[in-house]
Amino acid sequence: MNRTLVIAKPDAVERGLAGEILSRFERKGLKLVAAELRSVDEETAGRHYAEHEGKPFYGELIEFIIRLPALVFVVEGPDDTWAIVRTMMGATNSAEAAPGTIRGDLSPSFTENLVHGSDSAESAEREIGIWFPDLWRFNVGASRW
Repeated sequence: MNRTLVIAKPDAVERGLAGEILSRFERKGLKLVAAELRSVDEETAGRHYAEHEGKPFYGELIEFIIRLPALVFVVEGPDDTWAIVRTMMGATNSAEAAPGTIRGDLSPSFTENLVHGSDSAESAEREIGIWFPDLWRFNVGASRW
């Protein structure tokens, strides 16, 4: 799979950084194939964060992602696009994120770290299926990859 899911989380939308985040991936050469600004319902949030269910921070994850709209999008690129996105995002803890990464440049805290990206090709496939279940039916244009 050469596509991956990215979410500019509610804090990014709230701070007016969703466009900046998306443009960084486009400037890298990744192709936008789907995008939607959406209010996230609890059911979708629960499916997205299912792997964390039962962990102490699960409730906080759900509360955070549903508090305001998020920009949810899919980008396409070469093999391991998910890894390119994760590298560009930087470490989850913004205090450890390198300068030049999204979190290193723009995120002020660990809990409000602006962006989510799938952590493997398998996660990308699962997450794209949650957020854009009909995407596979649409040919968004000839891929150069």
